[in-house]
Amino acid sequence: MKLGLINSAWVQANQPTEYGLRKTKELGFDSVDIFVDPLDIDIRERLLIKRECDRLQLPIVSIACVAVGLIDFNPSVRRFHIDRVQEYLDLAYEYEARNVLLVLGEYIWNQEVIPPAEQWKFAVETCQQLGDYAADLDLQIALELEPFHLSLLNNVENMVRFLDDCGHPAVQANIDISHLVLANVAPEELRRLKGRAIHVHISDCDGKKHGDLPPGRGVVPFEPYLREIKDLNIDGAISIELEYSPEPEKITEWVTEAYQATDRLMRGAGLR
Repeated sequence: MKLGLINSAWVQANQPTEYGLRKTKELGFDSVDIFVDPLDIDIRERLLIKRECDRLQLPIVSIACVAVGLIDFNPSVRRFHIDRVQEYLDLAYEYEARNVLLVLGEYIWNQEVIPPAEQWKFAVETCQQLGDYAADLDLQIALELEPFHLSLLNNVENMVRFLDDCGHPAVQANIDISHLVLANVAPEELRRLKGRAIHVHISDCDGKKHGDLPPGRGVVPFEPYLREIKDLNIDGAISIELEYSPEPEKITEWVTEAYQATDRLMRGAGLR
């Protein structure tokens, strides 16, 4: 598998786009995932990202999108977010990426006002519609498992149930290793995602709170998860997710540490 980096590591440390992409290539990454909202960037930034990645021969694999409004109870809000995710898919097509990494939302009002089944139904319907749009562009959607109590997709059981209900070949799963640990998901449960997972995120955490630390800084036992991922035969990338470095001025050292640790882990598991 390719070893990638989500470029939010550089963005959140206030580093210029060119610097982040150039350092990503220099450090040895095979690919990059882009965290950018097509509704927020101007044409200069939009073109700069693709041109710089082409110049560096750094392929873009995924574009990350958080669209919690896809499960909103207001139809107008859902329509807006469908349109917005379609803009992400258009950008992924333009960037010659493989997928849009999609984060769905959480049950609102503690599941006490809107029936949970209703929000689940909203998510299935919007993802089916987006799956059609993605398939028409020869793209896929990778749904992220979030470890929070009220997240729609917060364990493998719910991920599998959602993929079954959605029933769309363009809508598949993302695997985030630290999220699995936080959600108390055993490595063996990943076997249920055979043929249904298309992208992987890797980072460390303290086992209690979402952290996105370089591997080795927390308590995540990576080896058994990576062994299971290897058996899934995913034709894609494992992308490091680093956010909100405690020392933004040392972000290059932070990313370098993460690259070296992940490279060792992947090689040890026969993934690279």
